[in-house]
Amino acid sequence: MAYSSVRDISSVPRNISYVHQQFLALLGNTSTFVKFICLVIFFCYFLSFSDAAVKAVSVTPGYMLPSSLFCLWTPFTFCFLEIHFWEVCVDIVTMGLCGKLIEPLWGQVEMMTFFAIVNLGVAILSTTYYILLYYLTYQTSFLFGVHVHGLAGYIAGVCVAVKQIMPDHLILKTPMGKFSNRNVPLTIMLISVILWMIGFLDSDHPTMFMSGLIVSWIYLRFYQRHSNGTKGDLADNFTFASFFPNVLQPPMAIVGNSVHKLLVKARICRRTVKQVSVFAPSGVTVSLSGLDPHDMERRKQKALRALDERLGKVKAPKMTKPLVSSVAINIPSTESGHRDDSSVLAPGNVT
Repeated sequence: MAYSSVRDISSVPRNISYVHQQFLALLGNTSTFVKFICLVIFFCYFLSFSDAAVKAVSVTPGYMLPSSLFCLWTPFTFCFLEIHFWEVCVDIVTMGLCGKLIEPLWGQVEMMTFFAIVNLGVAILSTTYYILLYYLTYQTSFLFGVHVHGLAGYIAGVCVAVKQIMPDHLILKTPMGKFSNRNVPLTIMLISVILWMIGFLDSDHPTMFMSGLIVSWIYLRFYQRHSNGTKGDLADNFTFASFFPNVLQPPMAIVGNSVHKLLVKARICRRTVKQVSVFAPSGVTVSLSGLDPHDMERRKQKALRALDERLGKVKAPKMTKPLVSSVAINIPSTESGHRDDSSVLAPGNVT
């Protein structure tokens, strides 16, 4: 027993060294922005041991209203604070994956823009949600007992971005079917709700995650600028209903379209614009704005199938039969009235 305890203790430094090497490999070759965010999250974790620091950095819905304690800076600081160390590890891994998968496609500037927009939107939506709950229940705990903090909303945004970039990437096969990137956002959302119901997570985590899903989808769907000058991604496989199983997609499509119309009227989103070309080789071709070269790769298989179907419908043009295949001209002889056979020309020759 004593030997086993000594062996377990001696293996701790090796495990720590291994974890350290994995973190270095994860953050290696990432941008300065990713490394900076990871360092800030790590050091801000130590603020969680002070209640005053937590209240000063987190978003408290009651303090977002005009009052004596109008904490206007908290929407810009709440995302760097985590209460539990395992949350810090999840945040660092998420940022590392962003640096490996998303940043090479988007670039550092777009990565920073996405980070800022999603977290700011999460702060606004979460605050609005708890204020509405207060007006429905008149419980002050929704105003001053909730402290929104962490990167749960941004993690949701990363899930949406990965779904957009690689929607059909297979993660694992289950007895119920294939689990791909398109199933990740809703699955994590359901897991966070279950963990909140059993008391493992605070109530702000599901709220932040759902807010992150909405904000990131709206931005990527309608506002993200691409290198070819277009905005958004109006692909059919990136609708709001596509986040749900096939059985729930028809009713969710109605809900999503209704919400989109309200957002258009509020001038938060723009109308879906389609460009129709009537000069296409066959029929009418509809091209959607917002198609980035990176999106073309993931649509390659679908485009090839459509091209094969179109080529199968095109028939080879029939060759017209020539009216005259040969020409024969008879020239009478000047010396006699008889026909000179040598004057008959070969087919196709004319003198």
